[in-house]
Parts: sequence; C-alpha cells; structure tokens
Amino acid sequence: MKNKRIRYGLLGLLAVALLWLPLQSATNPLQVFAESAVAADNGGSDLQKQASLNHVVKIYVPSTVNGTIPIADEAHDRFVDQALTKFSNLFGGATAIDGIGGWIDGDKKLIKEKVTIVYSFADKLDNQSLNEVVAYAKQLKKDLTQSSVSLEVDGKMYFIE
Repeated sequence: MKNKRIRYGLLGLLAVALLWLPLQSATNPLQVFAESAVAADNGGSDLQKQASLNHVVKIYVPSTVNGTIPIADEAHDRFVDQALTKFSNLFGGATAIDGIGGWIDGDKKLIKEKVTIVYSFADKLDNQSLNEVVAYAKQLKKDLTQSSVSLEVDGKMYFIE
C-alpha cells in the first residue's frame, strides 16, 4: 500500500511538471528568447542572424520653462534638434517621439505638458558617453529652468537635478 501511494504521488508530480514546464517556456519571453538564441547559433531565423543593439538611452525634452510656462514651438524644436544631434553624435543615430507628461504639484493639482522623448539604441554604454548625456541633461534643465530633466537608461528612470 505504501509503495502504491509513493508511485501515485510521483506520477502526480510528473503530471504537474509536464503540464507546468510547457506553460513556463511559452509564457516566459526571456526563456523563449534564450532558447531561440541557441537556435540562432544552429542556423536560426534570419532576424536572429542580424546585428542588434542592447541598450537604450532616452531624454525627455520638456516644452515648458519653470515647469508650467509653455515655450514657443520653434524654441522647443531647437531643443529637440539639439538632443537629436547630441544623441546621434554619441550613439550613431536618434529618434524623437512626442508625448504628454504629467505630475502632481504641491497643491495636488495635475500638471501636464508636452514632451518629446529623444532616444538612441547603443551596443555599448561607456562612462564617458553616459557622463556626456548627464551633462547635457543638466544643461537642458538649466536652459529650461526645470527642477529636473528625466533621463532613462535601459528602462531605469533618473531625475537629473
């Protein structure tokens, strides 16, 4: 009787494992990607054989001075062009997309403003280029009299003060 329970218990565990493992690999994109990377070494897909960039750096260019006073579109465009040039020089290219940012002020009021996110992908991020991006964010903060400028590196947000 004891051996029968152990056998059924082991069969139950095996059944759970067989049901659970395929679900894990199908729902875990990192696992799927890791498995496909191995497949790429063995002649995988055409996409997997292409060059890729592993890092992304983003700066959020505000459209206001002092956080609430809108600047002229032409002035904002100059700041965006400046960021595109800086990032292109550092990383080989850049893209700008428009968005709307918001935060709650001291009076619990929603403050919204247009922002342009300028970003670049890079194969490697060294201290020199990251220091240049931070220095540029500090200059942008000063030029637009902001309390901070948002800088995002590999999905982590920094508030440059």
